[in-house]
Amino acid sequence: MALALGTCLLSLAAAHAQPLTVGARGASGASKARPAPKAPAATVSVLDAEGTPEPKSEPKTPGESSSKSSAAADKEQIRFEADAVQYQSPEAELGGAQASETVTATGNVVLRRDDQTVRADNVTWDRKTGQIVATGNIRLVDDAGNVLYTERVELTDALKAGAIDNLLLVLREGGRLAAKHGSRDAQGVVQLDTATYSGCAIEDSDGCPRKPSWQITAVRVSYNPADQHVRYHGAVFHLFGLGLLPLPGLVHTLDNRPENGLLVPDIKSSAANGLEFIDSYYIRFNNNRDLTIGGYLFTNALPMVSAKFRQLTDIGAFQMTGYLTQSRAISVSGAPTSNFNFRGYFDTNGHAQFSDNWAVTSSIRLATDRTFLRRYDISFDDELRSTINLERIGPSSYFSLAAWGVQTLRPNEAQGQIPLALPLLDYRKRVTPPLGLGGNLEFQANMLGILRSAGQDTQRAFAKAEWNLRTVTGMGQVVTFTALARGDLYHSSSNALTSTAVYQGRAGWQTRGVASGAVDVIWPFAGPFAGGTQVLTPHVQIVATPTIANLNVPNEDSRAVDLEDSNLFALNRFPGYDRVEGGVRFTYGFDYRLDRPGWRVTSTLGQSVRLSDQNQLIPDGTGLSNKVSDIVGRTTLRLKDAVELTWRYRLDKNNLTLRRNEFDATVGNHKTYFELGYLSLNRNIDPAFEQLQDREELRMAGRVTVKKYYSVFASAVVNLTRNSQNPALNGNGFQLLRHRAGIAYTDDCIDLSFTWRRDYITTGDAKRGNAFQFSFALRNLGIR
Repeated sequence: MALALGTCLLSLAAAHAQPLTVGARGASGASKARPAPKAPAATVSVLDAEGTPEPKSEPKTPGESSSKSSAAADKEQIRFEADAVQYQSPEAELGGAQASETVTATGNVVLRRDDQTVRADNVTWDRKTGQIVATGNIRLVDDAGNVLYTERVELTDALKAGAIDNLLLVLREGGRLAAKHGSRDAQGVVQLDTATYSGCAIEDSDGCPRKPSWQITAVRVSYNPADQHVRYHGAVFHLFGLGLLPLPGLVHTLDNRPENGLLVPDIKSSAANGLEFIDSYYIRFNNNRDLTIGGYLFTNALPMVSAKFRQLTDIGAFQMTGYLTQSRAISVSGAPTSNFNFRGYFDTNGHAQFSDNWAVTSSIRLATDRTFLRRYDISFDDELRSTINLERIGPSSYFSLAAWGVQTLRPNEAQGQIPLALPLLDYRKRVTPPLGLGGNLEFQANMLGILRSAGQDTQRAFAKAEWNLRTVTGMGQVVTFTALARGDLYHSSSNALTSTAVYQGRAGWQTRGVASGAVDVIWPFAGPFAGGTQVLTPHVQIVATPTIANLNVPNEDSRAVDLEDSNLFALNRFPGYDRVEGGVRFTYGFDYRLDRPGWRVTSTLGQSVRLSDQNQLIPDGTGLSNKVSDIVGRTTLRLKDAVELTWRYRLDKNNLTLRRNEFDATVGNHKTYFELGYLSLNRNIDPAFEQLQDREELRMAGRVTVKKYYSVFASAVVNLTRNSQNPALNGNGFQLLRHRAGIAYTDDCIDLSFTWRRDYITTGDAKRGNAFQFSFALRNLGIR
C-alpha cells in the first residue's frame, strides 16, 4: 500500500509542478480597516505578524502595498493578493462594533512573508486564532527554497505548514518526499505518515510523467529542516518498482552534505580472491577533515582493510591512503612462499602554498611487493614514483629543489638498478639582455645526484645562458635567433655496473662545454581555398654546435631518443641534458591547415640534414643517426565535434618504410563513442638499448547508448608484437592483455553497471582469469 501510494503521489507532481501565473491586479485601501461583505476584485492587503490588517492612511496606487517603517517589521508582515476577499460578519458594513473574525480570499490567492510564498485557489484566515487554511492547487515555497504541493494545508501566522494531507515536497537540493498525511510541530520538525522518498525527477525532458527509478517507502518519516536530516521508520528500498532491501534506521541529509555512515557497497568476483564484498564507513570530523575506513571480504583470501584521510588546511591540502592484509605472496617467478606475510600499499600526496611564490608538492607511493596492487585490483601501474618538490615561482625566476624515487613493479627489473634522484636542483632567471641586444636572456643552474644500491652513481652540475630574439620582417617572416653556452661538471663511479656501454661514460671527474647557435624562420601564407581558409607555413632552421665529447660523461636522462614531429625543430632532439647533438644541421618542413565549415585538417611534415653522422652517439633506427634523417609528420582531421583522427608517422629516408606508425581515432559524443589507438614501432634497434625496443599494440574502447538510459561498453588492449620484432616480449602477433565489457543504466538519479573484465597474463599471485563487478550509486543517497 505504501509503495502504491508513494508512486501515485510522486507521479501526481507533474500536474502540480506547472508554474502558477498571477495577472496584474490593482489595489484599494481606506483610512480605516473597515470590513465589507465583499471587497472589490483584485485587492492587495497586508497583515501584521499577529494576523491583524495593517491600517492604511491613504489609498495606494495599483500594485502598491503598505509597509511598516522598519525593515524588521516589514519582514514580519504577510502580504496577500486575491481576485476577491469576503468577510464573514455583515455587521461590519453597518459600522457595528463587532468585527469579522474570518476572512476568505478566493481566486489566484498569493501569500507572501519574507522569502516564503503560498499560492492557492482559496485561503481562509481566522483573525482570532491566527490560523490560515489554504485549499486547492497549493504551492508553498519555504524560506529554504523547498516547494510543497498539496490540496489542503493549515498554516500558522508565520506561513509555516501545520497539518497537511496528500502532500508532495520537492526539495531544493534535489529529491522528493510524498506522504498520505503530514504535520509540523512547534520546532519545525515535519512528521510524515505512509511516505515515499526519491531523488529522481518525475517528469522526463518532454514534460511527461515518469516513474522514479528508485524510491524508499516508509511507515513514518521525520524531516528536520534545522539539520536537513531525514529519518525513516520501517523503510524499504525499491528499484524499478521492486521492493529489494529493508533499511532499518536509515538517516540521510538532503543538502548533499557529507555525513557519518556507511557508503554504497561494491560486489566483485575475481580469479585470485573469489567473491568480494567491499564497503566503507565515512567519518566527517569537521568541514575540512574526514576519514574513510574500508573493509574487504573475500571468499578465497583473508580480509583486507583500508583507510583514506583527507584534510584541507589554511595553506593547502593533503591526503593519505593505505591498504593492509595478510596473504601468502607468490613471487613473480611463480614460486609460493611458505608463510603468510603482511602485505599492503601506502599513498600520500599534498600541496602547501606558503606564500604567493613559495610552495611544496609531495607524493609518496610504496608497496610491500610487486603484485599486491594487481592482485587486489587497486592499480595496473608498473612503477611507483615518489617525489617532494620545493618551488619558488617569481615574475622572472624559478627555483626548484626536488627528490625522486621509483619502486619498480616489473617482473624482470632489478630494484638495485633503479635510480634515486637526490637532490635535483634547478634555478632559472630571466633578465634584460645587455648592450641593447633585445629579446630574452635566461640563466640556468642545475644540479642532479643519481644514487643506486647496486648500480652506477652519477653527480652532475651545469650552468647555462641562453639568448632568444624573435622578430617579424617586413615580408611577414617570423625569425628567431638563439645562442646558447653551457658548462658541465660530472662525477661517476661503479660505471661498469651499467650494462649498455654507451651509457657509462668515464669514471671520476669529467668536464664538458656546450655552445649552440640557431636561426629559425617560419613564413605563413594564408588565403581562401575550397570554400574555406588555408594556411601554409614553410619552416626552416639552421643549428650549429661544435663537436662535443658526449661519450666521456654518463647518460642518465637522454636514453629514450627518437625523432618525432614534436622534437623535429628542437634545439636538441635528445630528451634531458646528458646528450647533445653536435655539428651543423639544416631542418626543413611545413605546417598546413585548412578550415572549412564543419571540419578542419592540419598537417606537419619535415626532415633534417646533418653535415656529419652520429652513429656512435645515436643508435641506428631512431631516425637521427645518419646525415639525412627520416621523414616525420602528423596529420589530424576533425569533423565538427563528432570525429577526430590523428596519424603520426616516421618514414624511412631510403625506402619510405613506416618506422613509426601511430593512429588515434575518436568518433561520437559522450553518450555513444568509439576510440581506437594503434602503435607500431619498426626500427630494428640493437636489443642492448632496452628503452628503444620495437612493439606493436592495439587499444580499443567504445560505448553505445540504447534507449536513452541503457548503454553497453567495452575496451581491450592487444599486444600485436611478434617474436621477430622483440624477442624479449615473446609475442605471437596477437595476444590479448586484458579486456572489459559491461552494461550500464544511467538516468538523472541512479547509476547501475555490471562489468566483466578478463586478464590474460599471470604475474605472481595476480592470476589471469575473469573478474565481475556490480556497482550502483544513487543521487542524494550514496553518490560516489
